[in-house]
Amino acid sequence: MNANPDVQLPAVSVIMPVLNEERHLRGAVQAILAQEYAGEMEVVIALGPSTDRTDEIAAELVRETASNKNKRVHTVPNPTGRTPAALNAAIKASRHPVVVRVDGHGMLSPNYIATAVRLLEETGAQNVGGIMHAEGENDWERAVAAAMTSKIGVGNAAFHTGGQAGEAETVYLGVFRREALEQQGGYNEEFIRAQDWELNFRIREAGGLIWFSPELKVSYRPRPSVKALAKQYKDYGRWRHVVARYHAGSINLRYLAPPTAVCAIAAGIVVGAALTPWGFLVPGGYLAAITAGSVPAGKGLPLKARLQIPVALATMHMSWGYGFLTSPRSLARKVIASRRPAVLSTD
Repeated sequence: MNANPDVQLPAVSVIMPVLNEERHLRGAVQAILAQEYAGEMEVVIALGPSTDRTDEIAAELVRETASNKNKRVHTVPNPTGRTPAALNAAIKASRHPVVVRVDGHGMLSPNYIATAVRLLEETGAQNVGGIMHAEGENDWERAVAAAMTSKIGVGNAAFHTGGQAGEAETVYLGVFRREALEQQGGYNEEFIRAQDWELNFRIREAGGLIWFSPELKVSYRPRPSVKALAKQYKDYGRWRHVVARYHAGSINLRYLAPPTAVCAIAAGIVVGAALTPWGFLVPGGYLAAITAGSVPAGKGLPLKARLQIPVALATMHMSWGYGFLTSPRSLARKVIASRRPAVLSTD
């Protein structure tokens, strides 16, 4: 909300890449349109080649908002289906000085945009973001949400576990000054995953400030199955290794923990099977650690959800570590060959 009616709030463009999001798209857009923000706002949905009712739902949203000049929904095509290409297409089709990224399965808290605009002004940051508040709709998703918000699950990343407001390496989604996106040429479209981290790294290298605040919260729906979660985290690990190769010095110990765990557990199993049963202490110790860590993480959840938290943790750790270790160098070479992201032009 605008506390001072004499202050003109900046107009906001909300960009949303979507692919097969029929389950959550309408709710996500409605959460945007219901924002407690007095400034002008538009929503630009970049449509990938979905095989469900996503395009139909998006068309309905466009029709339903056509008469509202201050809050309208538009769509742009993203034939590649790639998230960074969708983001760049939506940015190019948008027109306002503040750009808010939202995913098709993310639900903004009611004052998210108003708070983010205030924080941009107060901090001078180029990008502000907050907490990825994972929420499940069934026992498995609740288990994944608990794992994701636990420090044993994803380390000490503030946008997962919370923390004090302050300067950050990266933030979840992000609310940007348009000039920062244009200066960097947008997202690097070669980064299928980790495009947020890579863009924020470039903004920081150019002297810009990335700001985390727990005041900002986006509800996130976890992957609905073990297979989907494993693919998600394998891709995270694979592309985080590409970022490390592309930007020297961008890796830290937190990112090396999962691949180290994968190597140690594999070595322990081999030693245990071939040489001495003592080798099984390593995988056994890991299982004991994630089981113990699941107890506080699952506080207040149904028993079935609590029992699935160790499965979620192991899936996240092992898949991320495996993806990091098996990330082909050819991916980094392809990214390096492209060198510059697509330039965002309004021509």
